[in-house]
Amino acid sequence: MAVLFPLIVVLLLAGLAYMGGQAADTRVFLGVVLPYAAISTFLVGLSYRVIRWANSPVPFHTPTVCGQQKSLPWLKSSWIESPHNRGGVLVRMAMEILLFRSLFRNNQARLREGPRLTYPENKFLWLGALAFHWSLLVILLRHLRFFLVPIPRFVMRLESLDGFFQIGAPGLLVSDIVILIALLFLFQRRFTNPRVRTISLYTDYFALFLLLSVAVTGIMMRYFTRVDLESAKQLAIGLVTFSPIVPSAVAPLFFVHLTLVSALLMYFPFSKLVHMGGIFLSPTRNLANDSRMRRHVNPWNYPVKVHTYQEWEEEFHDKIKAAGLPLERE
Repeated sequence: MAVLFPLIVVLLLAGLAYMGGQAADTRVFLGVVLPYAAISTFLVGLSYRVIRWANSPVPFHTPTVCGQQKSLPWLKSSWIESPHNRGGVLVRMAMEILLFRSLFRNNQARLREGPRLTYPENKFLWLGALAFHWSLLVILLRHLRFFLVPIPRFVMRLESLDGFFQIGAPGLLVSDIVILIALLFLFQRRFTNPRVRTISLYTDYFALFLLLSVAVTGIMMRYFTRVDLESAKQLAIGLVTFSPIVPSAVAPLFFVHLTLVSALLMYFPFSKLVHMGGIFLSPTRNLANDSRMRRHVNPWNYPVKVHTYQEWEEEFHDKIKAAGLPLERE
């Protein structure tokens, strides 16, 4: 049920969008109203989540590290694994965001004969996640050609680099194949791995089906069906310039693709996909491990009346002396 229900929802969305793309009365809703609603929901929802995270108090200094902390001069510290200044934190964050460095490490726990607890690695998961995110970034940057006039030079160079194989007409783009393979790998891992399947909810499959359907419809429009790109660009430029028009030459499959993208944008702020913004605000990653260099005081601490040892010894001086216990002051 966790797999079937989200699949039915995505297929239902695609079917309704395809039928709506053939009717003149619903084309304006699918091509104008729905994209504006999706973008507004995405921006407001993501901003709300980020602002809430930014305003969350962090009373304790809790960076997650896996290296030697900076302490004595003759002890070599790990300035990336356990950064003690902002420079190290920036490098660590950049490697985490761009290369998924923590996912590259050991991410499994297994009990072997002995008994012996081991932490094996899973490089295929790291490679699949890296391939998906980088190919998605390339695809998003390539899509700028539909929204900008003139097309930026870096977009043209990126597209020519992405299609360096020059196979067929239109040319085969590497990012299209990579994102499809990466999504299929992530789906089969979630479906076939018993431990991952146990903790997977229908929301996890729904996000995967949405991403997969967006990629499949985009690939179909490029390689298998005829879509008027000029009309699609006219619609896209109309949306970003707030003068929307829906050309009659836009194919129904385009409305399916646009509807699925809109659904993904609306779902984004309320799903696990919002980790895109959360990674920047994680206190376990964006704090320097400098607890030996300076004292971190909890700002929530309120004045507490303490009873020092000197006061305690003075209060019980006679009893301590009578018991024969040592005293600091006779």
